[in-house]
Amino acid sequence: MSKAASEHGTLKSYWLGFILSIGLTLAAYWAVVGKLIAGKILIGTLLALALAQTVVQLVLFLHLGQESKPRWNLLVFLFMLSVLLILVFGSLWIMYHLNYNMMPTE
Repeated sequence: MSKAASEHGTLKSYWLGFILSIGLTLAAYWAVVGKLIAGKILIGTLLALALAQTVVQLVLFLHLGQESKPRWNLLVFLFMLSVLLILVFGSLWIMYHLNYNMMPTE
């Protein structure tokens, strides 16, 4: 097997990732629509399903950690994750403070 062919997944791994992704998505959908659980347990369940979905996507589709030198890909992924967190939490922080500062004072 050539080096280029060994860096890609097999058809079996792609099907496994596809089926797991569909299953996790449907589980989250049914948990919300079917009102199987409520409150903070629902949020925790959705976060756990989202984390599992992320791991499936990263390992089975993006092959993160399966290459010969995974350090650079992991470093780029962690940088992208930090930028994403800064954008999301920075936006939420700005919106909260804009809302607070725009409240009428009585």
